[in-house]
Amino acid sequence: MSDRKAPSIGDRAQYAVLRGLTAVLGLLPWRVAVEFAGWIGTLFYWPLGVRRRVAERQIAAAFPEYSSREVERVARESFRHLGRVAAESALFSRLDGAGILEHMEGTDGLELFERQREAGRGAIVLTGHLGNWELGGAATAASGQPIDVVVRLMGNPLFDGYLTRTRSRLGMIVVRDRDAVRHTARALKDGHVIAFLIDQSGLHIASSFVNFFGRPAKTPRGPAVLAIRLDVPVFFGVSLRQPDGRYHLHIRELVTERTGDTDRDVEAILNEYSRTLESFVRQAPEQYFWQHRRWKRQPADTPPELRDPV
Repeated sequence: MSDRKAPSIGDRAQYAVLRGLTAVLGLLPWRVAVEFAGWIGTLFYWPLGVRRRVAERQIAAAFPEYSSREVERVARESFRHLGRVAAESALFSRLDGAGILEHMEGTDGLELFERQREAGRGAIVLTGHLGNWELGGAATAASGQPIDVVVRLMGNPLFDGYLTRTRSRLGMIVVRDRDAVRHTARALKDGHVIAFLIDQSGLHIASSFVNFFGRPAKTPRGPAVLAIRLDVPVFFGVSLRQPDGRYHLHIRELVTERTGDTDRDVEAILNEYSRTLESFVRQAPEQYFWQHRRWKRQPADTPPELRDPV
């Protein structure tokens, strides 16, 4: 039985706008289409002001050394980046693997996945809403590495179906989060990479609080628990936009000690993940999803100066 709800009138209207905009972008030269979408993204910063306050306050908290003008610049550019990513993700679905790789300026670390596969094992890769996370998965698949992406069901079933079809066309195997435990062990034995986006955590998800820019951030534990139980390595992956509009894919192994204490080892993985994500955000702060309240949920005893800045 499908777990998708019937689309509402609002869902259909949103989806119609999405498909219409995608059709228009498809008629434009690639660079023009992406920059046009970036301009649309800036409209949500100003004059619409959608989540502008959230983005600016979080950037100011993460980078206290920034002037107010620099905070505004990074926030505005983060909205522009989101517009570009949305357009790219829609347009990438029309390309084959070779076309995807043409939009990559370079990659480093993909050989780590190949070594895992040669050894008869897969790997778990953790990422965040930085750069173009959809392209990172597509480029991995286009390079010949089987990759399964674990996703949540989206609120709009039409958009959810569209995104699932897009990911599938790009060579990714889409796995619902509720099926991740059952699916992961088998896929790892087949040499697949299992990818998780874990810089957001909902109310009913088993999570830990880890340091992110000096503040406790709620982070899902599931992927780290799976890595410990299945005894597989954990990697970090991110695809960052370069000045020429192409992307560079970075893969890093998250090396932590396996002590045999599951809780301790899970915490070590999550803290190393958060530290690595932060280091890449510092390289390209305008490419992070600051519109999401990363510190919304915190421990009750969090000091006032470290609480959610929003």
